[in-house]
Amino acid sequence: MYQTYNLSHNDAQAMIEAVRTKAQGAGKAVCVAVADSHGELIAFLRMDGCQLPPVYIAMNKAFTAARERKPSGEVGARMQETNFPMTNFGSLRYTGWGGGLPIIHEGQVIGAIGVSGLTSEEDVELARVAVNLTRK
Repeated sequence: MYQTYNLSHNDAQAMIEAVRTKAQGAGKAVCVAVADSHGELIAFLRMDGCQLPPVYIAMNKAFTAARERKPSGEVGARMQETNFPMTNFGSLRYTGWGGGLPIIHEGQVIGAIGVSGLTSEEDVELARVAVNLTRK
């Protein structure tokens, strides 16, 4: 038997609010998805002005980070290095774009966040704002 930790809806909402505040303060709009440790959606936000493609991309970034237990951009970089197609993972939800980060508590991946709508670097920066909330 083992013990697991789980993100609550309140945790997810707090992370989304942190990203929303930071993005809105910079005059930008993104989609934010928070997933459980299996990559399944807990909470989601599409900010006013954000385009449609980032909706699913944010969810898929969170899915990838949760399932692979590492940042989505790292998964993508590894796939490029090895020429291993993302489709070989068995799900079309896997993505290699940056902006998906696992959320780790006491050494366990308890969920993930995906941010999409800006450059991969900006998406990662916003996702880190949320991940840092869980470390307080």
